Amino acid sequence: MSCALTQGFNLDCRDAVGGIKEIYIIEIGNVSTVTEASGIVSAITKAPGKRFWKYSLIRETSNFSETLTVSEANGTTFAAQTGEIILNKRQASVRNELMLLAKGNVAIVAVDNTGSGWLYGREYGMMVNNAVAATGTAWGDRNGYTVPFSGNEKELAPQVPANVILTLETPGA
Repeated sequence: MSCALTQGFNLDCRDAVGGIKEIYIIEIGNVSTVTEASGIVSAITKAPGKRFWKYSLIRETSNFSETLTVSEANGTTFAAQTGEIILNKRQASVRNELMLLAKGNVAIVAVDNTGSGWLYGREYGMMVNNAVAATGTAWGDRNGYTVPFSGNEKELAPQVPANVILTLETPGA
């Protein structure tokens, strides 16, 4: 059986930029439903009293990516999702939150520098892998945290439009 293609692509304007400006994180168990059609999320329903937490990021330090992996021999397709955020300045409050992040699975909305949001770990969650807390050596070195995330999903991350991003920090009803 062949999957029917639906469109072609033309060259687009060169108005995109790289990088992530912020992420929103929630425990995967606190996402009740995600309403999505054709790769665009129209609503994310959270458990009562639960919300996404916003992490503002330093420009040109953090990223998320996906690899669409296909096995012809096994007849499988999945998206391997990875991300890495940088948090400057080691401090107890950040350390404590990272310890909590490392113990569970989370869903992450990464907002890129073009203003588009992307939902990573939608169904199976993402987890922290080998986070590094470092003091640096020289005075100009980073004193802070490098926090990598990874997860696998059935499909590439769906887009989260601005109107949905605005609702992420509002607790679920």
